[in-house]
Amino acid sequence: MAIKNALLVDDSKVARFALSKLLENRDMDVSMAGSAEEALDFLNGSQRPDVIFMDHLMPGMNGVEATKAIKRNPATASIPVVMCTSKKSDDFMQEARGYGVYNILTKPPQSDGLDSILSGLSKDLEEGTLPEPPANEDDTLAEDDEDSLETDAAVHLNTEIGGSEQSGTTVPLTSDLIEQISRSAVKTHINNRLHELLSSLFDEQHDHLKRLLDDTERKREKQIEQQTTEFRELVEGKLDNLKNEVAAEVTLNLGNELSELRKQLQQQAAGGFSDDDLKALKDHITAAQTIDTEFWQTLQSEAVQQAHDIARDTSEEVAQRTLDLYLKEQRAASAKMYTVALAISLGVFSLGIAWLGGLFG
Repeated sequence: MAIKNALLVDDSKVARFALSKLLENRDMDVSMAGSAEEALDFLNGSQRPDVIFMDHLMPGMNGVEATKAIKRNPATASIPVVMCTSKKSDDFMQEARGYGVYNILTKPPQSDGLDSILSGLSKDLEEGTLPEPPANEDDTLAEDDEDSLETDAAVHLNTEIGGSEQSGTTVPLTSDLIEQISRSAVKTHINNRLHELLSSLFDEQHDHLKRLLDDTERKREKQIEQQTTEFRELVEGKLDNLKNEVAAEVTLNLGNELSELRKQLQQQAAGGFSDDDLKALKDHITAAQTIDTEFWQTLQSEAVQQAHDIARDTSEEVAQRTLDLYLKEQRAASAKMYTVALAISLGVFSLGIAWLGGLFG
């Protein structure tokens, strides 16, 4: 199973930065928290990392207490926790596994150690061999893990030096042992204090360097912007000058060409047409005359033909009208004579009837 994201918990910005770079180089998404309380708030949300890298010594809630809180929560108990600490003794490893730590990453982190832990974790996740969260916690051993682990280590060291450690044997509290325990406690307190001071110093240096880098970046961007503006103004000035030079050159060339053309026209006007020009003009006029003659001849022929046609049509129309008029007049004369004859006949008939009527009356 590939490990894609991690939660990094450390009160030191420098330590978070160093480890986050190593994780990001392995294509992992890294979320960071500056304290155990912040980490628990993060885990109470909807996000669940594949692994948690927990710093051992932190102000407030330390890494041991934070790990116990994570393992007590059923929603987060299955998330493996890697303890980041400068100690890696067998006793510390055993005690750490007792309260749910998967493995220990020695500070400062190294690429080889980190690769070994991630490789083992991926294998355990794929095979399902990840250690189960501790069912019951030994509160007496975990009341103050920091001091108890150091104290146990000091007692163990003292008994090893004295050679009197036996299984089930109780070590008497001698003055030397008490002194060693006190020295160990003082040493632990000093180490914790030094760790806090160094972390604070590293954080201050980190912030100072970050401010310097930000200031340098801003100055560099401002300088680049200024140089870009100056370069743009320089280019625009060069382009304007070049444009003016080109315009002047074009104007000068056009003026020279116009002057040359004007001179040629003046020379032609003063000297008249050349022989070639006159010959070309004569040929043009001759061709035009020939075309005009042919055109007028064609036009005249067409006009004469149209006149003949019109005269013939007109003559035929006049003759037809004359014939029609004659026939009309003949018909009118015949009708007039018939009417006169009819009237005479009627008059004679009337007289005859009248005479007969008077005769027989």
